Amino acid sequence: MIRLSSLTLVAALLAAPAFAAPATDPYYKAGEAALARNLAITPNTGRAKNVILFLGDGMGISTITAGRIFEGQSRGVDGESSSLSFEKLPWTALSKTYSHDTQVTDSAAGITAITTGVKTRNKVIGLTGAAQPEQCATEAANRVETIAEIAKAHGLSAGAVTTTRITHATPAGVYAHTAYRDWEGDTDMPLEATQAGCKDIARQLIEAPANLRLDVAMGGGRSRFLPDAAGGKRGDGRDLTAEWRKASGAAYVTTADQLAALDPARTGPVLGLFANEHLPYEVERPILGEGVPTLAQMTTKAIDLLNKNPKGYFLLVEGGKIDMGSHLNNAKRTLTETAEFSKAIQAALDKVDLKDTLIIVTADHSHGLVISGYASRNAPILGLAGNEGEPIVAGDGKPYSVLSFATGPGGPEGQNLRADPAKEDMDDVDYHQQALANLPSAAHSGEDVGVFADGPGAWLVHGVVEESYIFQVMRHAFGFDADKR
Repeated sequence: MIRLSSLTLVAALLAAPAFAAPATDPYYKAGEAALARNLAITPNTGRAKNVILFLGDGMGISTITAGRIFEGQSRGVDGESSSLSFEKLPWTALSKTYSHDTQVTDSAAGITAITTGVKTRNKVIGLTGAAQPEQCATEAANRVETIAEIAKAHGLSAGAVTTTRITHATPAGVYAHTAYRDWEGDTDMPLEATQAGCKDIARQLIEAPANLRLDVAMGGGRSRFLPDAAGGKRGDGRDLTAEWRKASGAAYVTTADQLAALDPARTGPVLGLFANEHLPYEVERPILGEGVPTLAQMTTKAIDLLNKNPKGYFLLVEGGKIDMGSHLNNAKRTLTETAEFSKAIQAALDKVDLKDTLIIVTADHSHGLVISGYASRNAPILGLAGNEGEPIVAGDGKPYSVLSFATGPGGPEGQNLRADPAKEDMDDVDYHQQALANLPSAAHSGEDVGVFADGPGAWLVHGVVEESYIFQVMRHAFGFDADKR
């Protein structure tokens, strides 16, 4: 019986299928290396001296995926296996972005959740969900502190950097409390709101109490701070930039050279307004970007300025035009801005010490960008979908692009049939990817967005979380008591 069993075992082994040795397979080896890196991660449970919140406005998961491919292909490497700087951070989560009153949030409610821990209504900034959009009377009783204001109250410094107007929804979510996100300047407000005592967002930045006012504010939006006579849009005749400069050592800069020339050791609060409205897209820099600093340059200078405070700082850095490119159904702008956002994050990572600095990268909401099959590996991400090199033909006899949108100006108008993308220059900087439904501006989408983190408290970023939870991670990392100052 023993001999028969042994022969049976040998026969079974000989009959088993042969497997290839995986040790030399590049995917297998990459997986082994990734496992080794993850096994070496030790959670940093210490307190954070500094917190930098990077927010890619509208940067959903599909935008990150397309952005990594685009960035890699732009460098002449394999885009699909590339990584953006923040994708290498060890702690990740998914964030549920619905607002207090809608399935799909806007930037105002999104940033309020992240900076205050409270979900609110779309269009509302820095107020609880009890506030009503465009109702000035609901502001006073529903104000809620932001993480920047809490940091300032504890003696830390605070700042905001953006590629949009500094009064736009996301940067305003650091310092403003308003029933309507579009009340950026006094001429943006109805008369009844100003008569009732509500302040425009630019005034709120300048007039904040000294112990709460931002130490660094950089972006666009100069028009909301200057009177008409000085090329601005203010109807009250005030020059808010002059009022900013009244603070001890305060500086006001409008060009990249002026920003670079600032000596952090000798400079007080800094207001940098580098355009009348939003900053130009990166693809427009050769034409419209003269004198405009990059997001990376603003970020590193902001860190230098804020780092003077031995108690630490909070800093928001927004890649705001990622969202604006998607609103246009213009993937080239969206992905270029995503790559620039990644550069700014890498510049910060190269500058700070993750032993005492928490970095969190996330988005306020997603966009309806879709990556459709089945283009060949390394095929242009801005090109046509295909199969074995040949474009795939849809039911209408026309090919379709790898990238498309659910809604937006790229959709068919009226009874018009879908255009043939093969007859268009899809690499043109102004090309609009096709959309299912035509809208003047593409709608946001409601799927979860990514959260990436490293530094003290980053280990708390895991699982599927509420967008408002991100505030709690930052508060806890700083060591701020929720109930005491």
